[in-house]
Amino acid sequence: MSGLPVEVRRPHVRLTRLAFENFRNYASLQLRLDGRHVCLYGANGAGKTNLIEAVSMLSPGRGLRGAEFTDLIRCDPEGRLAHNWALSADVRDGDVDRRLSLALELDEQGKSKRTARLDGAPTTQNDLAELMRIIWLTPSMDRVFVGPASDRRKFLDRQVMAHFPSHGAFSAAYEKAMRQRNALLEQGRSDPAWLDAIELGMASAGAAMAIHRVDAVRMMQAAILARPEGAFPKALIDLNGEQETQAANGMPLTDIEQEIVARLRENRAKDQAVGRTLEGVHRTDLRVVHAPKGLPADQCSTGEQKALLMGLILANAQALFERDFAPSPLLLLDEAAAHLDSDRRAALYDELAALGGQAWLTGTDRSLFDAFGDRAQRFEVSDGVVREG
Repeated sequence: MSGLPVEVRRPHVRLTRLAFENFRNYASLQLRLDGRHVCLYGANGAGKTNLIEAVSMLSPGRGLRGAEFTDLIRCDPEGRLAHNWALSADVRDGDVDRRLSLALELDEQGKSKRTARLDGAPTTQNDLAELMRIIWLTPSMDRVFVGPASDRRKFLDRQVMAHFPSHGAFSAAYEKAMRQRNALLEQGRSDPAWLDAIELGMASAGAAMAIHRVDAVRMMQAAILARPEGAFPKALIDLNGEQETQAANGMPLTDIEQEIVARLRENRAKDQAVGRTLEGVHRTDLRVVHAPKGLPADQCSTGEQKALLMGLILANAQALFERDFAPSPLLLLDEAAAHLDSDRRAALYDELAALGGQAWLTGTDRSLFDAFGDRAQRFEVSDGVVREG
């Protein structure tokens, strides 16, 4: 067992209804939810991940699969594409009920238009993040510790975005500016004023990203160390990046910006020669150590890596729950229970119950969720049809 206190916190933000049309393999679906955790079970390919992907679209970005919005539109059995998809959710925010909606429409020329609404009023998908903080764990993350640094950055930035929704916009701005800089250097168009402006944009976004990452990792590490010993080992985490080191040492935002600008200007010839930007926050790596063993995560066994990863997700959820003036997170755990033995499954469910929020879990068999008892609502998923039970 996890050793966590039995007192359960009052839930903050949870879904009470989820509905969508023409989304992935679903022509139409509406789920009525009672605020408990949600367990989805059924055969592989039945649509369980599609369902939690719909939930993930209520946060900034492209959801847990990183798909283009147009790729989410349902095709009928004859391969004909629908002209839109739409989803809506009722959210209980403390004692207040809110309604969120998101949609994509295609016109006759195939051009797409996104719309988002909060309580009937127009908004943006990014603005929904102020109400919905969503973090997830998917099978594709299982090898994050032994994969390339880009996988760890992606994992890290998703955790950071749950704390700082604007992090996604800064990341997008940085990537866009970097592509523009690389193109100018590759084309030999070295107009100093033009490059100066682009590099200043990179520096502004990059400095904000570094500070966000450092603050989020600090909160995650504190939550990890505060966790009791249990089924999911504690980790030591830090960042391997020049700008993050500067931020961790207390360097002000404007000074980090100036340092980035200076390095970019200094490296123009070198970056032009290799065709890419060699230094910056796009090269930062997340370092993780199995604390009880003092062993880098990439040297741990596959089972230990999965347990470490689950511990990081739970710790980040805990850190989010403890933040003042921030909504509590929703957790999306895709096929997570299948990789755990019965003791660790029970420990996971105990930790989720102790957090007091709402988690969505998928698995192939109903029995995987037996240890949840009456703390979860269960749904069987079969070929785009969902039944409670």
